[in-house]
Amino acid sequence: MKHSLMVGLLASLILAACAPVATPAPASTPMQLEPTAAPLTIVDVAVADGRFTTLVAALQAADLVDTLTGEGPYTVFAPTDDAFAKLPAGTIEDLLKPENKQMLTDILLNHVVAGNVMASAVAGLTEAETVFGNKVAVKVEDGKVFINDAEVIITDILASNGVIHVVDTVLLPAAEESAMDIVDLAAADGRFTTLVAAVETAGLVETLKSEGPFTVFAPTDEAFAKLPAGTIEELLKPENKQKLTDILLYHVLPTKVMASAVTDGLIADSALGTSVFFKLDMGTAYINEAQIVITDIEASNGVIHVIDTVILPKDIVDAAVFNKFETLAAALQAADLVETLKGEGPFTVFAPTDDAFAALPDGTLASLLLPENKQTLTNILLYHVVGASVLAEDVVTLESADTVLGQPVSIKVEDGKVYVNDSQVIVTDIKTTNGVIHVINAVLLPPQQS
Repeated sequence: MKHSLMVGLLASLILAACAPVATPAPASTPMQLEPTAAPLTIVDVAVADGRFTTLVAALQAADLVDTLTGEGPYTVFAPTDDAFAKLPAGTIEDLLKPENKQMLTDILLNHVVAGNVMASAVAGLTEAETVFGNKVAVKVEDGKVFINDAEVIITDILASNGVIHVVDTVLLPAAEESAMDIVDLAAADGRFTTLVAAVETAGLVETLKSEGPFTVFAPTDEAFAKLPAGTIEELLKPENKQKLTDILLYHVLPTKVMASAVTDGLIADSALGTSVFFKLDMGTAYINEAQIVITDIEASNGVIHVIDTVILPKDIVDAAVFNKFETLAAALQAADLVETLKGEGPFTVFAPTDDAFAALPDGTLASLLLPENKQTLTNILLYHVVGASVLAEDVVTLESADTVLGQPVSIKVEDGKVYVNDSQVIVTDIKTTNGVIHVINAVLLPPQQS
């Protein structure tokens, strides 16, 4: 019995020795995860995209970056760099100036709607209220979505705090009528100290604070500084009050004209009673030689448009030169009639266009400009001049008019068109400081030269 127990014990020991050694369990280690990028906010998306550099710069200048990186959600109608580039030249630079921060902020907030509004929802709206507090119109035409006049060209760019829809035009808020009149608004602005001083010196403060409405093309202090040295000081002297008054009134239209109403080639009567000339060139608007750099600053009695040059009233010769009557101007010089038509007048000039002179027989114009034909040229030019200011409304009531040459021209109206002799009047009432110009499409030849 004892022997059997020993054999069993020995067998157990042998089996234990032959058993495989147990492998210890590995120690647990924490799993290493790849870091994940934080979701991009609206501002982050705009920065990373590359098409919104102007928008981003504007957000920074207006201190709106923190707002649009906030929780939101927001819907941003984001103008591209090309959209900002469509604004009149100099507008972006002016808006980015510290003194225009509030105006810039208002414009940017006019592109933001509170809430997350996807394209499918936008297309079902007729209007939306912006964070600025203004309402923008929403419309769908031919499958395209427009916010006011801006087309939505890309939709539903998602961000962590909202959504971006890309637009091709900057959304300018409709200007609210200011409680300040034109004079107070100019005085408060800070860029028009010379203009305000001139208005006070000319005794025009009460006029421009009256009911109006007026449109003022307001030269900045820098615009006045471009005048020849000493000019401003001379104009501010009491003895030059009438001249100063005339210049200032030439910057005023006796009605309210918003920027949208200005068209290329528009001629308008100033408060002085003489004409100003508008031109649109590559998206930039001009009045006479001055560029319109900021538009539609509304006052309680009208509107201000900011210009970069002081504009000066024009006499007949100046108006002809400015409006590119190049052949007529050359003929006046050759005939020594420039000083005459820059005189007090008043005169009415029936002004042939360059095309009208070009329609003369070959060699005629070149011959007339020769010194030996000066008298003939003078007679022809004086046959286009009446020694009085005759506006279009009076011209149509006449059958003839005596010219400065001493020979009459006939006047007739046919089918709503006015003719002087056989020449059609194609533009009327270009008003100058010493008379009026009516544009005609053929040169008037006195009977002996016909």
